[in-house]
Amino acid sequence: MEDRTSRSAAASDEIDNLARLFANLAIAAGALAMEILDNSSIESRLKSDASPVTEADERIEAYLLRELERSLPGVPFLAEESAARIKALGAGEAFLLIDPIDGTREFLARSPDFTINVALAERGVTCVGAVYAPAQGRVWFAGARGYEAEAVPGRSLPPAQDWRFLRARPRPRDGLVALISKSHLDEETKAFLSSQRIKRSVPAGSSLKFCLLARGEADVYPRFGPTMEWDTAAGDAVLRAAGGATLDPHGAPLRYGKTDADYRNGPFIAWADPARRDTAATLP
Repeated sequence: MEDRTSRSAAASDEIDNLARLFANLAIAAGALAMEILDNSSIESRLKSDASPVTEADERIEAYLLRELERSLPGVPFLAEESAARIKALGAGEAFLLIDPIDGTREFLARSPDFTINVALAERGVTCVGAVYAPAQGRVWFAGARGYEAEAVPGRSLPPAQDWRFLRARPRPRDGLVALISKSHLDEETKAFLSSQRIKRSVPAGSSLKFCLLARGEADVYPRFGPTMEWDTAAGDAVLRAAGGATLDPHGAPLRYGKTDADYRNGPFIAWADPARRDTAATLP
């Protein structure tokens, strides 16, 4: 029993160390985002899927991939701007997920609701993640445990005494606070919200929605439109460590490494309190 406990503690320490590494890299990359954001104009172009990409997306991704290769040599990666050269992953293989700017439209609009995301998934589950909002100077990161901290772009993660432990809140009796996408409020989302006892709906951008659930500010985030695994992995890891869960239409945790779907997610609902979700209300 003692050996098993020691191994478990060692594994927790290892993924917590990775979470700190990811947080520090995202914070460092935040300086690049803010440098470009300070320009009088931000150049962008449309990709083949009609989504925008900027210099910030490309420079931050190049930086993160370079630094991650130094720290974790040989670990395969799934990154948004490099998706065309992703190799097929082996079943259950550990791999990195990088979204250099989640919320590129928010970035172009100079809204503070964009994030830098780094995560690790293993055996189909996201287990380590860091989400950094450089324009807000705030980082969320998680391995076995989840934390939030203030962090200046380009600096390093503050000392542990300045971290705030993350814990998602239990389902409130007076109705749920729902988080909705600023740019993707579709009919399926409206139908789901109408099936729940919603007290208030709050628009939020990017992977910040997972972090707001993790810090106890909201209860549910439904998403029915398409997303990619790199969009959700880091925030999902943060929410999971805080006691929440991101579930697919069958009530199972969202899976990663879906090679047969080209790493595209299906519909999901992120819950702060998954044990007390309304099981009578299913996904449309």
